[in-house]
Amino acid sequence: MQKEYLASAEEVLEDQSSNAETGLSDAVAQQRLAEFGPNKLDEEEKTPLWIRFFQQMADPMVIMLICAAVISAVTGMIQGESEWADVVIIMTVVIINSALGVIQEAKSEEALEALQEMSAAQSKVIRDGKMVSLHSSELVPGDIVLLEAGDSVPADCRVLESASMKIEEAALTGESVPVEKHTNPISLDGADDVPLGDRKNMCYMGSTVVYGRGRAVVVGTGMKTEMGKIAGALNEAKEELTPLQMKLAELSKILTIMVIVICVVIFAVDLLRSGIGNVMAEPHMLLDTFMVAVSLAVAAIPEGLVAVVTIVLSIGVTKMAKRQAIIRNLSAVETLGCTQVICSDKTGTLTQNKMTVVKHELASSEEKLLAGMALCSDAKWDEQAGEAVGEPTECALVNDAGRAGMQGLDVEHPRVGEAPFDSGRKMMSVVVEEADGSFEQYTKGAPDVILNLCTQVYEDGKIVPMTDAKRDELLAANKAMADEALRVLALASRTYSEKPTDFSAEALENNLVFCGLSGMIDPERPEVAPAIKEAHGAGIRTVMITGDHIDTAVAIAKNLGIVESRDQAITGAEIDKMSDAELDRQIEKYGVYARVQPEHKTRIVEAWKSKNKVVAMTGDGVNDAPSIKHANIGVGMGITGTDVTKNVADMVLADDNFATIIGACEEGRRIYDNIRKVIQFLLSANLAEVFSVFAATLMGFTLFQPIQLLWVNLVTDCFPALALGMEEAEGDIMKRKPRNATDGVFANNMGLDTIIQGLIITVLVLASFFCGVYYDLGTIDLSQLATTMADEEGVMMAFITLNMVEIFHCFNMRSRRASIFHMKKQNKWLWGAAILALILTLIVVEVDALSMIFFGVEHLEPKGMITALVLGFLIIPLVEIYKAIMRAVEKDK
Repeated sequence: MQKEYLASAEEVLEDQSSNAETGLSDAVAQQRLAEFGPNKLDEEEKTPLWIRFFQQMADPMVIMLICAAVISAVTGMIQGESEWADVVIIMTVVIINSALGVIQEAKSEEALEALQEMSAAQSKVIRDGKMVSLHSSELVPGDIVLLEAGDSVPADCRVLESASMKIEEAALTGESVPVEKHTNPISLDGADDVPLGDRKNMCYMGSTVVYGRGRAVVVGTGMKTEMGKIAGALNEAKEELTPLQMKLAELSKILTIMVIVICVVIFAVDLLRSGIGNVMAEPHMLLDTFMVAVSLAVAAIPEGLVAVVTIVLSIGVTKMAKRQAIIRNLSAVETLGCTQVICSDKTGTLTQNKMTVVKHELASSEEKLLAGMALCSDAKWDEQAGEAVGEPTECALVNDAGRAGMQGLDVEHPRVGEAPFDSGRKMMSVVVEEADGSFEQYTKGAPDVILNLCTQVYEDGKIVPMTDAKRDELLAANKAMADEALRVLALASRTYSEKPTDFSAEALENNLVFCGLSGMIDPERPEVAPAIKEAHGAGIRTVMITGDHIDTAVAIAKNLGIVESRDQAITGAEIDKMSDAELDRQIEKYGVYARVQPEHKTRIVEAWKSKNKVVAMTGDGVNDAPSIKHANIGVGMGITGTDVTKNVADMVLADDNFATIIGACEEGRRIYDNIRKVIQFLLSANLAEVFSVFAATLMGFTLFQPIQLLWVNLVTDCFPALALGMEEAEGDIMKRKPRNATDGVFANNMGLDTIIQGLIITVLVLASFFCGVYYDLGTIDLSQLATTMADEEGVMMAFITLNMVEIFHCFNMRSRRASIFHMKKQNKWLWGAAILALILTLIVVEVDALSMIFFGVEHLEPKGMITALVLGFLIIPLVEIYKAIMRAVEKDK
C-alpha cells in the first residue's frame, strides 16, 4: 500500500483490516502482538562495568605504561632485585586513570531507556467495540486509539477523526507551533515525499495532544515508528575518537618509536664501547648492557602524563559545571576548543520556544484589541505561575494582555456562548457579558477571512464603514507582518444589547467591526546574538537547523547575524534532491537549513565533517538525538531538552543558554593549551634525561639510575605539571581561529621548542655533573670516569640541577611564547607545586638515609649545592632568550 498519509482514511482502515467503530477483536490483536511484537523500542545490551574499566586501558598511552611496568618487573627479576617501587607506581597510575574514566564518562545506552520512558504508559483503545485502557506496549497495527488534550501519542497513527485536535510535535520536527490535524489525504504536489511536519493527517509516538480530541488507527509500533527510526540511528552512529585522543595516540606512537630507538642505540653504543669480544667472553656484561638500555627506555617514558591529562580534564569538567556546562565525556572538554562549526537547533536553543506577541496593527484601542484576543481564547491565566496555560498560540495572546495588566479577564467578562474554532472557517467566536449588562462578541482568526466578514472598522475611536481602500490597507499591513515571519491573527467585534439566542457560526460571524492585528513569533533568546558575534570573532561559524518554515527560520537567522539573505537558506526537500557528494560540495554556502527531518540533520553534520570541520550539534528534541551523536561534540539542553538528547550528548547546558557554549569553547581552548604546555614541559625533561644519559654513555660512564629518573618523572615533574593545567587562559585565546583538528600535537613549532629546551636542560645538567666531579676530584678526567663508577658528588649535583631546572622551567611554561615577566596574573597553584617539589627534592638530598639510597653518599658540600641551584635557575633567562628569538621569527612569517 502507498504511504498512509497519501491514502484516505478508508483505504488505511481497509489495509489494516480494522474498523473505525469496533476496532480489532482481542483474538486478532493477540495474533498481531505475536507477529509484530510489543510496542517498545529495542533495548541495547549493556556493557558490564568491568569491561568498561578495561576499555579505558585500551588507550595507547596506557598500554605503553603497562608495557613499561612489565619490562621493569622482568628487568628486576632477571637482575635478582626485589625493588618493585616503579612497577607499583606505574600500575597505580594506570588503575586510577581507568577508574576516573569510568566514573566520568557517560553511558550511552541510557538514551534508549529514556526513549522508552517517553512512550505513553496507558492508552484508550477500541477493542471488540468497547473502549478499554491498555498498556501502550500492547498496541498493535490496526488498533483504534482515542486521543484528547494531555494525552501522549502511543504509536504512529493515521488520523480518522479530528475535533480541532492540535498536537505538539516540537520534539520530533522542531516546530514550535502545535499542528492542527485533519483526516484528508495529503497531496505530493510534484514532490518526492511529504516532510514529517507537514503530515497533518498523522500523529507520531512521543508527541503530545495539546488541544481538542480525535480518533486514529495505529499504523506503526515499536521500532517501525518514526521514533524507532531515531533509536535505530542512535545504535548505528559510530563512536569516533576525539581530537585529543587522536593526538595522544599519535604521541604514544612517537614515544614508542623513540623508546625503541633509544634502547637499540644505547645498547649498541655500550656494546661497541665495551668491546664485542669482551662481552661475548663475559655474558653478564651483555645482560648488564641490555638492562641499562631497557631501564633508561622505561624511565624515559613520561609516566605521569596520562594521569596529569586525565586530572586536568577532570578539573576542567568541574570548572565548566560551575559555568552551567555539564560535561558527560572527559575528552569532549578539549574537543570544544577546536570546534569550527556549531549546528544549532532553532526552537528552544536559539529561540525561547514560547510564542510571544511582538507587534500590533491597531484599529480599535489597544486595550480592546488585547482584551478581545485574550477573551477569544481557551488558554487561562495562572495566577500562581504568573503566565497563561494552554495551547501556545492562545497563551501568547493571554500573556500579551497579562503584560498590559489585564489578568483574569474571563472572570470579569464571563463567556455566555461560543462558536468553537474550526479549520474550515479558520476562526472562532465567543460572546461575553459586559459589566453594563450588554454583550460583546469577539471573533479571531485568519486576517483575510476576518476582513471579508467586516462591514465596519474602528478609526480614531469611532466605528466607520469598511471601504475597499481600508481593506487593502489592512491586508498590506498583514502581509508586512507576515514578511517578518510573524504569525498574524485578526480580531473583530460585535455588540448586542441582549444575549443572542443562536450561537452558531452562521448567526454570529457576519456584520463585524474590525479591531486590529496581532503578530507573534517564537522570539530569539536575548543572549544569543552577542554569543554568535563572539563565536564569529573566534573563527567559529554558527548555522541554524530547524523543522520550521524557511521564512520564519531566515527571519530569526537574520536577526541573530547567522545569514544575510534568503539565498543562504535551503529546505529539507531541496536536500533530498542532492546526492551526498553534491551536499558536501555546497554545504558551506548555507547558514539555514529549514523544514528538515532527523535524517537531514545527520546528513548536514556529516557534510560539514567531510570538510574536515570539527562540528558541534546542539538540540533539545528527540529529533536532534541522532545528529548529536554523529557530531564531534553533541550539546543537549538541560531544561527543555528531552532525556534522550541529554543522554546522547557529550555536554549538557544546565541553563539552556547558547552563550554557555561559547564560554565552554573558551574553556576547551584553555584546557587544550594547558595540556600542550604540560606535554612540552614533561617531554623536554624526558628528552634531557635521554640526552644526558646518552652523552654519558658515549663518554663511558653511567649518569643516572632508573630510580632517580623515576623520581623526577613522577614526583618533581607531576605536581608542577598539574599546576600548569590550572593556568588561566591567555588574553588572545578567543581572538584566534580554531586550531585544525588534524594538526599534530607538536604543531606550531612545539616539537622544535621541546627539543631545544631539552638540549638546554641537558647542557645545564652535564655542566652541574662536571662541576661536581671537579669539586670532588680537583680535575675532570674522562678516562678515569670511564674506568670507574660515575662520581657520586657529580651525580648528586646533576640530580639537584635536573630537579631545580624542572621546578624553574614550569614557570617558563606558563606561556609558550609570552615572557613570564609580562604576565599580570600569578598562578598560585604553580607556586605551591614548585615549593612542594623543592621540599621533596631537598628531603631526598639532605636526609642521609635517603641520600645513601639514591646516591651512595650522605651529603653535599654548600659550594656544590649553591652551584647546582644557580645552574637550575639559569633555565629561566635562557628560555626567555629563546622565546624572544621565536617571537621575532614567527612575527616575520
